[in-house]
Amino acid sequence: MRTNKVYFRKKNKLLSSVALAAIFSLSFTGCGSDTVTDVADAIDEVITEAADALDEVITDEAAVTEDVVIDVDFTLFLTNDGYVNVETVSCTLSNGTETDCLQITSQNTPSDHEMGPWCPSHIDEGEEAGGIWLDDGVAYDVDGDFIVGLAEFYNDTNWKMYDNSGNVFKIETQEECEAAADPRNEDQEANFCIQCLPEWITDKVETFVIPITPIKLAEPLEFSEEGPVPGQVTLATRGIAFNGVKYDAPAFVENILDAYTIAPLDDAGGHINNGVGYHYHGDTGHSTHVVQTDTHAGMIGYALDGHGIFSELDSDGNEAVDLDDCRGHYDDIRGYHYHAAAIGDNELITCLAGAWVNE
Repeated sequence: MRTNKVYFRKKNKLLSSVALAAIFSLSFTGCGSDTVTDVADAIDEVITEAADALDEVITDEAAVTEDVVIDVDFTLFLTNDGYVNVETVSCTLSNGTETDCLQITSQNTPSDHEMGPWCPSHIDEGEEAGGIWLDDGVAYDVDGDFIVGLAEFYNDTNWKMYDNSGNVFKIETQEECEAAADPRNEDQEANFCIQCLPEWITDKVETFVIPITPIKLAEPLEFSEEGPVPGQVTLATRGIAFNGVKYDAPAFVENILDAYTIAPLDDAGGHINNGVGYHYHGDTGHSTHVVQTDTHAGMIGYALDGHGIFSELDSDGNEAVDLDDCRGHYDDIRGYHYHAAAIGDNELITCLAGAWVNE
């Protein structure tokens, strides 16, 4: 820990006040009672000021303590499979800082787990044949029973995502994927389970740039889905997993449901959009986690401001209780960092605490 000159000036003021009180006490020893009373009152005042100064010193010492800042560790990215490439570039952050950044080029293809499945083919199939669906903060297994129960689940008899033989209606071609993967498409057919397959998505390479040394801002930057808003971040991407797959903005669940469709995530929390390829909407523990030497939750990637992202729960199954509005907090080992929300929340982190790279 290091403190600044203001701290030492206030500490010296404290010592001077105490010394002054002692001198007053010695100088007036043996004087009359009235004089002694006046001096005692003066000494009380000096001691009170000294106590206030002590409180101020303690407060300021905590305020000027320098937090640990952890640089991005490029060696944690899985670059050996050819899906991810990392290099150092110069960059300018959103607060005007010119610094060095990591430029991460990714095909959004995980090398550490399989993609899918998403939709079961028949209503007799169990949870191993499908993925998960998010609704009102809860993750549900998309098995045959879930497909059959959609009408009751949403209290709407217009739901029936299977034929009379029990075959589930789902996306079968790349052309259907292109039409249905955008939940804002008003022309898509109802009662389809939307899944786009990896072989339909080619050459979807994205580049992400994150500061090597994160800079925490005085006020966080809220995410905006409504276009450029002063003081907000319009980026859809929240961060990058070590396998190069991006953590995306919340899925458009309401839009998807309005079309009587569902677009499940796989058990890793990801699915494929024709526009961006495979991406995550949360963390389920399937991607690479860097285990910590203590009981702290494992690390899963980096946010776009360069701060680390860790899983929701620690090794004892507990969630951090002191998280800020962005789902971040500080410790002396990891510096400021985030913790992923539960997969059912459909949002990994809720804002950026640090400066990010301007597009």
